[in-house]
Amino acid sequence: MRNLASPAVIKSILAEKGFRFSKSLGQNFLIDEDVLDKIVDGSGIDENTYVLEIGPGFGTLTQRLCAAAKKVVAVEIDDMAADILTENLAECNNLKIIRGDILKIDLNTLIADEFGDGSKIKVVANLPYYITTPILMLLIEGGFNIDSITVMIQKEVADRLAAAPGGKDYGAITLSVQYRCIATPVAIAPPDSFMPPPKVTSEVIRLDLLTEPSVKVNDEKMLFKVVKAAFAQRRKTLLNTLSNSNAFSMSKDELSQMLENLGIDPRRRGETLSIEEYAKISDNIK
Repeated sequence: MRNLASPAVIKSILAEKGFRFSKSLGQNFLIDEDVLDKIVDGSGIDENTYVLEIGPGFGTLTQRLCAAAKKVVAVEIDDMAADILTENLAECNNLKIIRGDILKIDLNTLIADEFGDGSKIKVVANLPYYITTPILMLLIEGGFNIDSITVMIQKEVADRLAAAPGGKDYGAITLSVQYRCIATPVAIAPPDSFMPPPKVTSEVIRLDLLTEPSVKVNDEKMLFKVVKAAFAQRRKTLLNTLSNSNAFSMSKDELSQMLENLGIDPRRRGETLSIEEYAKISDNIK
């Protein structure tokens, strides 16, 4: 079987099939063998692992996943890429290729049909940058039987997911991810790791889904109302952002007193609060 990470092999496939990379689908195929190895190692895959891959393209990563895992189900939206993938990996008897949009597929049915109801799966993907957030939030919030998500994304987004309170990268998406996951950076991929090279540096990050949320709250929806309000106007104080929101039926004075009672300075900005502090606020909002 040909090494699909070889630039020469990719170029020969492009010439033979007349394939053109689609900017609208965010097609940048990973060809860096060191990074590919780090993805497989970092995801913790072994011979007992079921893998769901999103956006396999020609199969540069898929080839390695099939060699390491028990079964791989690869979802590809581009019909021509799926045809080439099928041909490239015809010898992989533990691979199932599904044509479709991951955001429109019934994932509960797919997981039950392909992996069995009781099997926890690992998601591995080189995600198109333009739909990174919708795909991640679908996987994280969907309640699927997923153990971990190891993805290649834009470094700027990866920095947000793993950010600590107080920095410019810390935001609402940070808290949403860290409420449900433990985020661990795996590897950096410069533009020349891809064909064609993107204009930005990329990063592999692993998200291990928690069996229970990282904090306990009385009302999860209220928690994220507070988070959304706090980051709606990043330069304003926490008291001002909360009082300017229409989501709460408390006066500015009541909010200020509540924050003081919780030991949280009303003059702080939302980006400085930990998820534990947001949980305290949401539990005490009227």
